Amino acid sequence: MPSISQHMTRQPWTIRADATMTQAHELMREHKIRHVPVLEGGKLVGIVSQRDLHLIETLPDSNPDTIAVEEAMTQEVYTVGPDDPVDDVVEHMSEHKYGSAIVVNPRGAVEGIFTSVDALRLLAVVLRRATA
Repeated sequence: MPSISQHMTRQPWTIRADATMTQAHELMREHKIRHVPVLEGGKLVGIVSQRDLHLIETLPDSNPDTIAVEEAMTQEVYTVGPDDPVDDVVEHMSEHKYGSAIVVNPRGAVEGIFTSVDALRLLAVVLRRATA
């Protein structure tokens, strides 16, 4: 079974916990991404998604120019190692309905991200090979 490192997006865009929600939106739009690991002092402390940002923005009197990403992020992050088998990661994401897995090395540094979009790309490759 191939490892997750063979199918992850390497060196994903990240954002600081004290960045504003507006800055997170700009990053996501500019790079056409939906999930961004949140770092504080270089350490992974959460993940923020477009859905998280939109949820906070629906609250009365919310101002994305002043609200920090840390207020919108999810602190419980699904992390995996670069050598974890891709089938285990995909199965876990599916069971828990996670949109992404953050790939961290043994020192805890973010090396990549594997999203549902990456999983769909992999599925397309597998299906093409199976029908070729």
